[in-house]
Order: sequence, then structure tokens, then C-alpha cells
Amino acid sequence: QVQLVESGGGLVQAGGSLRLSCAASASIFSFNAMGWYRQAPGKQRELVATIASTSSTSYADSVKGRFTISRDNAKNTVDLQMNSLKPEDTALYYCNAKRGIMPPQIYWGRGTQVTVSS
Repeated sequence: QVQLVESGGGLVQAGGSLRLSCAASASIFSFNAMGWYRQAPGKQRELVATIASTSSTSYADSVKGRFTISRDNAKNTVDLQMNSLKPEDTALYYCNAKRGIMPPQIYWGRGTQVTVSS
């Protein structure tokens, strides 16, 4: 069973930065894509950013220009650099990985809390 472990969350003031990291128990080459999602209290989980095995990336409009997703194949990690943080970025951030097709296998971490104070 694949395990994803997030780290790097915390409390930061608006305008500050945090770097989240997701460590996978398997080679990230085995995943079609990995990504970060977030869920704020009372809201649905939403996609933040994804990175494919080709290293192509995509971002939610709300974080474009502020967040950067990257992967380190040697360390089996996927990071999310978050700059210019806003109070509305406050949420529990989850790492996600997808492997295979028809149907794909989906894996989730347990989440790391990010709190941005105004």
C-alpha cells in the first residue's frame, strides 16, 4: 500500500511563505500524476496544483503566480512552494497521487494544516 506523508504546514502571516512537502513510500515514477488539494472548514476539497509524470503542471486560478509545484524523483517527493499567502489560503492541505487507468488507483495523505493570519 502506498503511503503519502505531508509536512511543512504551519501558521504564517499574510504575505508570508510556506513550503509543503509530500513524501511517497513508492517511486513517484509509478504515478501518472501527483497533486495538492485543500479543504477549508465548511467547504469542499478543491484542487490546488498538479504535476504529471512528464512534469507538466497545472494550477487553480486562485493560486496561479503564487504557488509552485515541483517534484524530486530521487527523493520521491513533491513540494508545493506557497508565496504571498492570503487568509483565504487557510485550509488542510492534502497530497494526492494517481496510478494507472481504468480505474486509476488514487492515494491520499492525511493532510497538513496551513493557517494564514491577517
